[in-house]
Amino acid sequence: MAKVAIVTDSNSGITQKEAKALGVYVLPMPFTVDNETYLEDVNLTQKEFYEKLKGDADIFTSQPSPDAVMKLWDEILKEYDEIVHIPMSSGLSGSCQTAMMLAQDYEDKVYVVNNQRISVTQRQSVLDALELSKRGKTAAEIEKILIEDKFNSSIYITLDTLYYLKKGGRLTPAVAAIGTLLRLKPVLQIQGEKLDTFAKARTTKQGKAIMMDAIKNDMENRFKTDYTGMHLQIAHTENEEAAEQLKAELLELYPGSEIVINPLSLSVSCHIGPGALAIAVCKKMNYDEM
Repeated sequence: MAKVAIVTDSNSGITQKEAKALGVYVLPMPFTVDNETYLEDVNLTQKEFYEKLKGDADIFTSQPSPDAVMKLWDEILKEYDEIVHIPMSSGLSGSCQTAMMLAQDYEDKVYVVNNQRISVTQRQSVLDALELSKRGKTAAEIEKILIEDKFNSSIYITLDTLYYLKKGGRLTPAVAAIGTLLRLKPVLQIQGEKLDTFAKARTTKQGKAIMMDAIKNDMENRFKTDYTGMHLQIAHTENEEAAEQLKAELLELYPGSEIVINPLSLSVSCHIGPGALAIAVCKKMNYDEM
């Protein structure tokens, strides 16, 4: 039986410490902050990142260099036979395409999963891949299962401010000004490749209600299951107290659920700013049927 390693990047929200405990590998995402390069969770903590972000530093996201990717793969392949590499969504970064191109030189050794997930849903893909590998699935089989499963997830995010979307050029100044004036709290959606506007709320409370209604609708109509067949997850940008409160509210609706709370990846956070709150759902896999 082939020995399969699971690799992801820090957009999954999996820390270097958690990766060691799980037995997976995490490529840190690089950032340029005021012309200096940092690596997420290596020499740039969440706290330091938000201090720089709120200090109006110029922050640019990047992707791991080809050399960094291949160096990690080469090191892993000294111990493992195959690698399943799960990067962030190809619609949100070029790192997936780069990894797929590099994998062509690792014939039958590295399988890059373009399953278009990020943050807590990407994290769930890693956990699923890890369980599948423990059950004896090959890298090729794991890749196929994860690709077939890619649309069985949703993320909804409510923002505290439009400032960072405007700063990053994702809103025109006029639209941002109107939104700020009206104190709109946009609710965004990630399904598949794109980060899209889902709805507009006037208060954080209304934004939460919209997200909670959205996941309920997804469970009933898209996934055709009740909450016991779903993984429920919460993500946030420097908003842990609100995340814990949201968890309590979700547990009232979905008692007994195991709800994971994770900070949103910094690659997303730099575009939406602090104070954001997200709810995600992933349909549970039936490992015994695979």
